[in-house]
Amino acid sequence: MTGKKNIIERFLTWYKRFQISKSPQMNLVWGFFLYTLVGFGLLSIPLFHKTSVGFLDNLFISTSAISTTGLVTVSVYDSYNFFGQLIVMCLFQIGGIGYMTLTTYYLLFTTKSITHWHNKIIGAEFTLPKSIKINDFIKSVVIFTITMETLGAICFYIAFKQAEMNTLKAVWFSIFHSVSAFCTAGFGLFNDSFESYSNNGFINTIISVLAIAGSLGFIVITDLWYRATRKSKNISFTTKIITYGFVLLLFIGTLLVYLTEPSIQSSDAKFSESFFQAMTAMTTVGFNTISTGGLSLPILLFVIFLMYIGASPSGTAGGMKITTLTAMISVLKSRLLGQKQISFLGRIIPFERLYVATSTFMLYTSIIFLFSFLLSFTETFEFDKILFEVASALGTVGLSTGITGDLTSVGKIFIIILMFVGRVGVLTFGFALINK
Repeated sequence: MTGKKNIIERFLTWYKRFQISKSPQMNLVWGFFLYTLVGFGLLSIPLFHKTSVGFLDNLFISTSAISTTGLVTVSVYDSYNFFGQLIVMCLFQIGGIGYMTLTTYYLLFTTKSITHWHNKIIGAEFTLPKSIKINDFIKSVVIFTITMETLGAICFYIAFKQAEMNTLKAVWFSIFHSVSAFCTAGFGLFNDSFESYSNNGFINTIISVLAIAGSLGFIVITDLWYRATRKSKNISFTTKIITYGFVLLLFIGTLLVYLTEPSIQSSDAKFSESFFQAMTAMTTVGFNTISTGGLSLPILLFVIFLMYIGASPSGTAGGMKITTLTAMISVLKSRLLGQKQISFLGRIIPFERLYVATSTFMLYTSIIFLFSFLLSFTETFEFDKILFEVASALGTVGLSTGITGDLTSVGKIFIIILMFVGRVGVLTFGFALINK
């Protein structure tokens, strides 16, 4: 027994040295990779299955959950029993809130302090203003997450009971979908997502509120709340960029779908379906109330654009981020007007931020092009569906035109890589590769 204990202690000592020797970005990649492997190992246990699930499908589901994507090759409800579904939920909860957030919160709870090493990794995982202390941020995020998910679960329970779902099922479905919506994970226990509830305004509202709160992030929501309650006279410049950009794109998306999408023109819930489709792409929550595969080509392309952009860099949403888009627009505007300094909304943007935004834009776009090119070789689907799948995977959105389950083994591996890179962040992943 003592020998085994010494082996474990030596391994833990080695692992701690290994972590400290690596860059914060590499630690993030390594951490999410380990959680993916643990999830894959647990989901591979037949005890947690309703039906037999293949090796690659378990890995796909585990990666999709830890990356909060929601793309699935098999039905979660039909393939895994309660404990399997619970594992999936734990994975996207960890992925949504950030594994280092949970670790750091545990340290704060037990020791009241965190190390400089944890500070560096949290700084790599979240884009935080210098005025915000990491200790306060971590505690606030955990409390905010628990509060929102609890309220969401209560509201879901009321809605599901009104829809005449039995009590035990309603309790579990409420918890699962509340966590999934807030973490913008896109995992559902309904095989048609929420298409059966397209006319249910209450459920649509619950998902929208949770997804928007999660995707904008704690910092933005708090900033807006303080301004609304007059605790603060101004909101930060970053919050303005994110809020204005989000509202504008959401409005344009809703209007486009409402006016031009043929599949909903005769629907009784035309407006709510239009709003939900734009919202689910912007927040990358991945739920849908109308068939994504049935969308017209122009709207399909616009949804790809919304998934490409995403939402806030400090929230649970994926995508390139609104801040990156606004930085690129600022660069273009300044060049066209011949201005020496680059500004947005009257504020000069530091060159360091512009370098980050430009690098993110170039790398993100290059990855989408590369994997669309590769999947065109391995798959036989139309190119628009392949492009949609790639954008959804890298943006950790989870929307699909229905081709995910029919991908080849090589195609599934490509999507697994995209989901993982999308969750870590393209620039973070790039830094990790060069150990910088």
